[in-house]
Amino acid sequence: MTALTGTRHLVRLILRRDRVLLPVWILLLAVLPASYASAYAELYPTAAERAAYLAGTASNPSIVALLGPVYGDSTGALTVQRAGLLALIAALVSVLTVVRHTRTEEEAGRRELLGATVLGRYAGLTAALLVTYAANVLLGLLAAGGLVAAGLPGAGSVLFGAGVALTGVAFATVGGLAAQLTEGAGGARGIGLGALGLAFVLRLAGDAGGSGGTGGDAEWLSWLSPLGWAARSRAYADERPWVLLLPVLFSAVVALVAYPVSVRRDLGAGVFPSRLGPAAAAAGLAGPFGLAWRLHRTQLLGWTVGFGLLGLVLGGAADAAGEAVRGNPQVAEILSRLGGSSALAEAYLGGTLSLTAPAAAGYGIQAALRARAEETAGRAEPLLATAVSRTRWLAAHLVFALLGPAVVLSVAGLATGLAYGLSVSDVGGELPRLLGAGLAQVPAAWVLSGLAALLVGWLPRFSAAAWAALAGCLLLGQLGAVLGLDQWALNVSPFTHTPQVLSGNWQVAPLAALTATAAALLIASVATFRTRDIPTP
Repeated sequence: MTALTGTRHLVRLILRRDRVLLPVWILLLAVLPASYASAYAELYPTAAERAAYLAGTASNPSIVALLGPVYGDSTGALTVQRAGLLALIAALVSVLTVVRHTRTEEEAGRRELLGATVLGRYAGLTAALLVTYAANVLLGLLAAGGLVAAGLPGAGSVLFGAGVALTGVAFATVGGLAAQLTEGAGGARGIGLGALGLAFVLRLAGDAGGSGGTGGDAEWLSWLSPLGWAARSRAYADERPWVLLLPVLFSAVVALVAYPVSVRRDLGAGVFPSRLGPAAAAAGLAGPFGLAWRLHRTQLLGWTVGFGLLGLVLGGAADAAGEAVRGNPQVAEILSRLGGSSALAEAYLGGTLSLTAPAAAGYGIQAALRARAEETAGRAEPLLATAVSRTRWLAAHLVFALLGPAVVLSVAGLATGLAYGLSVSDVGGELPRLLGAGLAQVPAAWVLSGLAALLVGWLPRFSAAAWAALAGCLLLGQLGAVLGLDQWALNVSPFTHTPQVLSGNWQVAPLAALTATAAALLIASVATFRTRDIPTP
């Protein structure tokens, strides 16, 4: 028996378990670059129009920090900048996928059962990495093919696809190392996402201080970030394929650390031992809500801080964005499609705030699915065998599925209002306005939280389909107008019904309807959860 014995069988097992999730996220991400390329080709058909757009955006450090640098004024170069966040999303999914199939399996006890069979000591980690690597390569190939089909040059398309794929590969390896460091899957995810957050901050600081990718005192920070390497391969410009050797070398170094650690630690243990808790529980843990607070508080804090920083960046860029596009009707049209209305700065703010709502819905889904995770890990059944009722136990988790989106969107609105108010010297006027705009996004996010809760209560085996619903809403929001879909198709997404508060379109009826829909879904989830078996495999 070798150290890799059984890897092929584990790969088949992972593919079977992720037979829905893997294709969904690969296909959804793969179609985005081609849609952006088609939109840019339609809105900016001439070099003069593209140059005007470039001059209005690349000169603003805040916009460059958010989207990344742009090299050249071709349709391909503009597409690469617009799709720069694709690498970030691929990295995020890669970390979560590897942790799910390594540390989560070990924490649930399934890794120990498999290890009792004929299974090599490197097989588990290798299988998770191979599947995730292959998914990223397929994503890169499909993205490159879509760009070629959109009429962009093949060399630049392949270079862009390779950059996205190798960024995902690099962070998949980071997830593999994070899974060896802690005893819990939550800790491993925290380390992996913390590394991703650090990489994003380095890229943001480097791009913001690097004069839009043309060089600057702070641009060296972007070279320290794996998220900055793909952009610096300069697809569709003066291409530098050698830059993509950096994520390859990075992955190799991280893997050389992860593999020895994976076999030197005890099964179920991590490099960092768990901290011993107090001898007696705190008074706040007396009851299901106290336990739910203990389980959710770290993630809620992380999401809140992240949304606050994002709001500061968006608000700081708003005034400059409005000034940049006043003489460019094509750019104004893009911003108007996102959230549009009268003032261009308000169109920018409305559009960017509307993009935070799906992200907040992601937190709500994650919080609702935590109840299912506690159930499958075997921790719910002992609690429900006591005087704790099913309704109280589930409701404790659902409070955070509702509270979390409201908190993070409120913080995003406040931070955006503060930054924008300071830039226009009207904090007192802009802060409440943008807080209201952030709160207007909450009911739509609640609908997806309710859907996830309903799946937990009614169809627990398919509860992960809530992520597919969120992905579908994102797809409708990003591509619906570009593809010319009928309004009834766009109305499937709850985010379509959110009123544009900044344009004066404050309508109570859509918000009330969304809130009522979310409430009905939550009530149905509790009713179905009370009548089904626990645990349900």
